[in-house]
Amino acid sequence: MRYKNNLALIAVMTTFFFAISCASNETAKTEDNAAIINVTVAKSTANMNTANLELTGQVESAHASNIATRIMGYVTKIYVKVGDRVNAGQLLFSINSTDILAKKGQVDASLRQAEAALHVAQKDFDRYTALFKQASASAKELEQVNLQYQSAKSGVEAAKSMQAEVIAQLTYANVVAPFSGVITQKLADEGSLANPGMPILTIEQTGTLQISAMAPENNISNVKLGENASVTVSAANISFTGKITQINPSSQLTGGQYIVKVSIPSNVSSKVLAGMYANLIIQNSKSTMLNTNSSMNVLVPASAIIYRDQLTGVYTVGSQNTALLRWVRLGNNMGNNVEVLSGLAEGEEYIVSADGKLFNGAKIKTK
Repeated sequence: MRYKNNLALIAVMTTFFFAISCASNETAKTEDNAAIINVTVAKSTANMNTANLELTGQVESAHASNIATRIMGYVTKIYVKVGDRVNAGQLLFSINSTDILAKKGQVDASLRQAEAALHVAQKDFDRYTALFKQASASAKELEQVNLQYQSAKSGVEAAKSMQAEVIAQLTYANVVAPFSGVITQKLADEGSLANPGMPILTIEQTGTLQISAMAPENNISNVKLGENASVTVSAANISFTGKITQINPSSQLTGGQYIVKVSIPSNVSSKVLAGMYANLIIQNSKSTMLNTNSSMNVLVPASAIIYRDQLTGVYTVGSQNTALLRWVRLGNNMGNNVEVLSGLAEGEEYIVSADGKLFNGAKIKTK
């Protein structure tokens, strides 16, 4: 009887441990399945445009000017608003000129007084000249009268110069457009105190637009005057070819960036507006030689790049279906892609996106 009870006990325990083992296996299997991250992978492709330089610029007027006044005073009237088209010589704004008008009155009175003194001095000079010829006046008397006459002439000239200065100041009180264009900024309102040199309005010449971009110093040697640049202005949904018209030879005030100007064809100027952003692709003349190079760089989507402190990397696919973080060195941006200079070879698989947070060694499954 005891032997049969022992066998029954052993059977029950065996069944119990078997059930626990199965449950553990199921739990482990569930945990393993939960740890697997679904990912999308792609193969790196060769960059066939390694010689192309891509820049981001902004449309601007080739001729723009900040309009200011040369006198101090309150702005009494602004005759234009932002967006208005103006012609050369058109009145833009006026500055209070009461004090200048008062000074002009003083100068006009001084001029009349000087002209009257000159009239008297000239009559005296003419009379003494006639008397001297008749030997009725001495040479000393004639010389003295002549000095008074010359002094009166100088007084008139000085008064006229003062009058011209005041008239010039009055012209500064009524500021006109230096050229035809469009008002793009209004920097002061009526009643504001204007100081000499303080911009009141900004005017941009119409029909002469260009693109201003900045090229890094390690690429500026590949930019040449007269070369073509492929331009895309997304806001206007337009693409065209421009020509490099200017390269700033100094980057002292631009943080190591060289300003590059690209012209906009006249048939395109009416379709874009100043301030719009533009993407430029400048083709290097060495592209054919670089395209035949067997050590060509590769392109990957910018969204696949991982940034850790000062390092950049991409997740690649390991032999055991695991995510492996590999550090890479990046080059130029190519639209939505980025150039990989080292760390990833052509044709290697890398992870584009994942359904969960990746880490080095994470179990992955391709979609």
